[in-house]
Amino acid sequence: MSIFKTILNTIPRPLLIKVSYWVRPIIAWWLKGDNFTDPIDGRSFKKFLPYGYEAQRENALSPSTLSLERHRLLWLYLKNETDFFSCKKRLKVLHIAPEQCFLDVFKKQKNLNYITSDLESPIADVKADICNLPFKNEEFDVVFCNHVLEHIPDDTKAMEELYRVLKNNGLGIFQIPQDINREITFEDDSITDPEERTKVFGQYDHVRVYGLDYFDKLRSIGFKVKEVHYAKKMKPELVKKYALAPNEILPVCYKY
Repeated sequence: MSIFKTILNTIPRPLLIKVSYWVRPIIAWWLKGDNFTDPIDGRSFKKFLPYGYEAQRENALSPSTLSLERHRLLWLYLKNETDFFSCKKRLKVLHIAPEQCFLDVFKKQKNLNYITSDLESPIADVKADICNLPFKNEEFDVVFCNHVLEHIPDDTKAMEELYRVLKNNGLGIFQIPQDINREITFEDDSITDPEERTKVFGQYDHVRVYGLDYFDKLRSIGFKVKEVHYAKKMKPELVKKYALAPNEILPVCYKY
């Protein structure tokens, strides 16, 4: 499995996305069962695929939607705790670095004007730098930016841009890989070796490890932040069934 992971990590992302469209149905058929369910499409499997850059997590990657724990947690929160899917008002949504598991579903939602943006992603509508977004002030009702900020050297500027384009009374969710045992975010630009950066930061292209002070940094930009321990509100059997990360904290942000 380590050889398989190494091969996957060396494949260019645009090619990996294209290949996944025809490989995915084969793997999903092979793993069908009743132990785990992907809430995004409702399909069940005997197991999910392992996934991880430095250390692999078992039952992490859904064979059907390619969702990870964080995607399934976000989906369940949006479905059960918000009117994202049912709002009668047409919502204008900006999704930075759109995840493949959400893309088609969100695009088909009749109540969403769904726009995606990324500097390099082949599935993004608008090619743009998160630190210099080509959108008007207060243009979007909802902004998603998940597992992006840990890649951005000037995350303060990126957060300011997310705040700028979000409407008053708008909703933003900005997930990050977070060490909940760390109070203070860690950065060290002197670590330049890719292997060492992977060991320290989790991936060679991460520039920091966020601690619990992440939420206060969002607040310093102007966001009103709710630290939502959503998986802990769910029954343990559902956390297991959906293969969620039980300790992940959702940063649910508002602009008032």
